[in-house]
This record gives sequence, structure tokens and C-alpha cells, in this order.
Amino acid sequence: MSNERTSMFIGVSVCVCVCIGVGIWILNSLHLGESRSMRAEAVTPVAAIMTATTVEANPSTPVKKSFDDLLRQYGPVPLADAHNHDASGSRYTGMHNMWKRDAMDRVILFGDVSESSAIQTDANAWNAYIERPDFFVPYFSGFDLHDPSSLEVVRSNLEQGYFGLGEVAAASYYSPVVSKVEWKAKDPMDGFLPQIYELCAEYQAPILLHIDPPNGFVIDKLEEALAAHPKTTFIFGHANAYNSPENIKGLLERHDNIYMDFFAGFTVLNPESTNRIEDFLPVMKQFPDKFMLSTDSGYGLPTEDAAIEAMYRVMDAIGDRALIKKVAYDNLDAIIRNEPATKTQKEAIQKKDAAHDVAKLTKLEAGKLLWGK
Repeated sequence: MSNERTSMFIGVSVCVCVCIGVGIWILNSLHLGESRSMRAEAVTPVAAIMTATTVEANPSTPVKKSFDDLLRQYGPVPLADAHNHDASGSRYTGMHNMWKRDAMDRVILFGDVSESSAIQTDANAWNAYIERPDFFVPYFSGFDLHDPSSLEVVRSNLEQGYFGLGEVAAASYYSPVVSKVEWKAKDPMDGFLPQIYELCAEYQAPILLHIDPPNGFVIDKLEEALAAHPKTTFIFGHANAYNSPENIKGLLERHDNIYMDFFAGFTVLNPESTNRIEDFLPVMKQFPDKFMLSTDSGYGLPTEDAAIEAMYRVMDAIGDRALIKKVAYDNLDAIIRNEPATKTQKEAIQKKDAAHDVAKLTKLEAGKLLWGK
């Protein structure tokens, strides 16, 4: 009897299990399509979220353009170096291949700064100019601004055909080089600088000033000079070096007669720069006619070629073609083209060709007529 009961119990249990299994299978069958649909709907947004998360966590890093890439893209844009010391040691004579390769169109050339040795480097800059008046624009700084004879030197050089003054040490307290030069000023209103500014206005020639630090009382004195000599064109040398966009913006907002020489290599390559190119772009866009690019002959950088490359990287960061053209060439060109030919230049031209009309001749045109090949 015991074996029969056990067999009956097992049989009943098996039947019950089979019935339950069949019932579950039927219910699942009825909702199978719905379940698959639900899983499909659930998986799609999860996949999308995972994909989006992956993109955000691992953004594609833009490939840095090579110098060759930049030259191909911006080489056709005219480019001028607004601040170059290669008249020192006549270094310019070994730079022609580099300048040609890097598609440079104009170089503002001078040499030493506010010291007696600058007299010779001023002469070097002039010699470079008469060799290539289509490429070089000579400036000078070989005069003692504390001596009244400086006024004779400034007038004589501008009358001869130099285009501007610079780099002039209007103040230097920290520069390891300029702070030691013998003819530096204490501030931008020191010595005979006010009278020199007036001579610049008379000849419509710019004056490129070295001023450090770019804050404090020396900038107060610069603003005094800007206000007292509104017809003089001032260029703040390497204005972005150890300086903020806010300080530059303030000067431009308060004064119409100041321009900013932007030493691209400092901001792009010097680890002491606390600003990036992008920090200066809003000010450049607000004052598109007031900036010009320069190399400062690669001061503090591995090479002068690196300084030129930095100019191209600034152009690339600007992005806007019209603004690039202004900053790279046109703003400086407008200053140079505004200078009228001098009496000395006009007389020299009429000696060569008495019939030549010199009434409206510019200094730039006069130089090409006198020295052009």
C-alpha cells in the first residue's frame, strides 16, 4: 500500500507541474511580441545614451596644423613684421631665404635700442632699405633723448626718408636688456620726448615705444603723452608681453592715437605668458584697426622662424578673413602710406626727372622712385 500511495503522489505532482508549465508557456506566448517590442524600445535609448556619453567623455581632439598647412592657407595674405631688430649685426642679410619661404611681404627694420650703438644699426637699416625699398621699412633710435641734439637727429633722419622712430626706450625697469641701455627715458614724458613727439606729428611718422612694466606710473605718463600729442601716432611695442587684454582695451578706449604691436611669439610660445591668443581676440575684434603683428626678432624664443610661425597661428585663431588682413598687414600699411614725401626726397626726385609731379607724393612712393631697381 505504501508503494502504491507513493506512486500516486508522484503521478499527481507530475501532472500538476506539467499543467503549470503549459499555462506559463501559453501566457508567455500571448505576450511574446509585446515583450520583444518593449525590450527593443528600452535598448534603443540606452544605446543612444551610451553613445552620447562616449562622445562627451572622449571628444575628438582637433589635429594641430603644421606650419606648412598654415603657409598654404594664409601665405597669400600679405604679412608684415611690425617690429624687427635684424639691423643689429646686419643679421637681415642672412634672413632673405627664411622670409621668402615664410611669405613675408614687409619688415619694419631697426637694430639696437636707445644707445650709442644704435647709430650704426640705424645706418644698417637704411642700407637694407635702399637695397630693397619694396620690402624694408627703416626706423631709428640712435639719439640721446636727454640731449637737445636729439631733435636735430630726429628731424634729419625723418627728412632723409626714415619712416619712424623705434624701438625707443620710453621706460624700462624690468627688461634684462632695455633696462640697462644708456639713453633710456624714466617715463614717456622724460627728456626731449615731448618735442620729439611733435616732430613725429609734423612728419606723420609713428614712434614705437618700449615701456615696462606695462602698468603703474609709466602708463600714466604714456596716457599723458597720448593726450598732449593727439596728432602723433604711438605704437606700444610688444603690448601683449606681461600685459592683460583689459589694460590694452582701456588704452584703446581712451585714446585714438595709439596702436598695439602684438608680439605673437610671446603669447603663443613663451611659458611666462598668462594669456592665450583667444583672450585677446575680443579686443582685436572691438578695435580691428589698432593691432599689428610682429616677431621682435624672436626675442626669448628658440628661433625667429618660430616667431613667424606664431604670427600665422594668431592669424589662424582670428578666423575672420577681413580682420586677419587688417592685423597682418593693412593697419601698419595705412600708417606707412599716410606719410608724405619730404622736401629732401622731392628735390632728389626732381634732380632725376624735373618733370615729375611730386606734389602729392608719399614717402613710400618717393623711396621706390629713388631706390627701386
